[in-house]
Amino acid sequence: MKTWIKNNLPEPALVFLRDTLDSAKRIKELPGAYFHPWRQETRKQLAHYKDKHKGQRCFIMGNGPSLKNTDLSKLKNEFTFGMNRIFLGFADMGFPTTYYVSVNDLVIEQSAADIQNLKIPRFVSWRVGRQWLQPDQDLHFLYTTYTGPIFSKNVCNRVWESATVTYVALQLAYYMGFQEAILIGVDHNFETKGKPNTTIVSQGDDPNHFHPGYFGKGFRWQLPDLEMNEVGYRMARKVYAADGRRVLDATVGGKLTIFDKVDYNSLF
Repeated sequence: MKTWIKNNLPEPALVFLRDTLDSAKRIKELPGAYFHPWRQETRKQLAHYKDKHKGQRCFIMGNGPSLKNTDLSKLKNEFTFGMNRIFLGFADMGFPTTYYVSVNDLVIEQSAADIQNLKIPRFVSWRVGRQWLQPDQDLHFLYTTYTGPIFSKNVCNRVWESATVTYVALQLAYYMGFQEAILIGVDHNFETKGKPNTTIVSQGDDPNHFHPGYFGKGFRWQLPDLEMNEVGYRMARKVYAADGRRVLDATVGGKLTIFDKVDYNSLF
């Protein structure tokens, strides 16, 4: 039946059906998302992050190849968000990021031990995190969803993913009160092509990220949905601007055109 639906329904109908089913699924998840002890503890802890960095700036680090052309030593004394498998670069950087964010099911499943062992505040999706991770100091479970586009000003409640962890980090940064969120390593360009959100298995070194072992041989990952990413980025730009804040893009050679560009080295 699933194959017939995929082969016979037009793409808009498939999207509508998927979103409708996901919305129904969200209703079933609500009790756990708000009343499970792990989530209740997270909601209590997240309250301490509200406007914690009011008026300051942060750097949100994507994992694109451009990171190899970015002098990350300049960030040692900055507030930083690292995402997904950024920890593969911590040794070369000489320091960890201030915060860590991951919401992708496959990344969390296959990187659970690494995430569990990080000694920095971590924000992960409740949807999959509860299956692979155990409660820990500074491990926070976010209620994130695939559908239902929103920009959450209060991350204690539902957070939309927009098919990219970067969008979740932008919502966290806003909640924490950062005046400027500066993107680096968000190349918005992948050598590997195919239908968005399709799960594939890596056959060798990863050409799409800063480290060859990021999604190395045997790693299961999903092809990017760059158009959906941009839906969220536009929402973030609008919300930040309405509050007198801004998102800047300092990615070296990045293809994203949503945010104002700035030269990375000029920021220091």
